[in-house]
Amino acid sequence: MQSARKVQSEETRFHLKDAHSRVMSIATLQQQLAASRLGDVELRSYLTQLCRSISASMIPDPERLTLEVVGDDSATSGDISVSLGLIVTELVINALKHAYPGGRGGRIQVSYGADAQGWTLAVQDDGVGMPKGTGKVTPGLGTSIIESLARQLNATVKVETGKGGTVVSIVHVMAEPSAIPDQARPLT
Repeated sequence: MQSARKVQSEETRFHLKDAHSRVMSIATLQQQLAASRLGDVELRSYLTQLCRSISASMIPDPERLTLEVVGDDSATSGDISVSLGLIVTELVINALKHAYPGGRGGRIQVSYGADAQGWTLAVQDDGVGMPKGTGKVTPGLGTSIIESLARQLNATVKVETGKGGTVVSIVHVMAEPSAIPDQARPLT
C-alpha cells in the first residue's frame, strides 16, 4: 500500500490496491483455517468472518454499502472451504469494483445452502448489473480463478444479471454416491 500511495499512475495504483486486497483476503483465509485444523469448517461462521475482513478492508462506508452472509449449518473440509472462500473473495471484489459506480450504496449478499441433491454458493448484489450489448467481455483474472475453482469442485458457474443487480451462483449437483470417488465428495 505504501507503493500505491507513491505512484503517479492511477492505473498502477488501482492494480496495486487490487493485488493488496487479494493478498489480504488470502491471509485472512489462512488465519481462519489455521484456527480450525481440528476438523470440518462450519461454513456460515467461516464465510461471515471472511466477509467481515473484506468489508473492513474494502468498504469505506459500511452505512452505505453492506456485505452480509446467510447460510445453513453446512460444514466441509478445510481444503474445500479454502476454494469456497477464494470464490467468495473474487466474487465480492468483482461486485465492489463494478456494481456500484460513482460511490453509490447497496447490499451484497453471500449465501450458501446444501441438501441431499447438492449445494449452491451465491453472491448477489443490487448494483447496476452487467452491461448488455457491449460485445464479448474478456474475462479477467478473477473470472478465471472462479471458473477454475468451480471446475475443481465439480460445480458450474451461473450468472444472472439485470437492472436489479447480478447474481453469480456456483452450483454442485450430487451424482449417485457410487459414481463419486471418496476424495471428490465435497460436502456432507
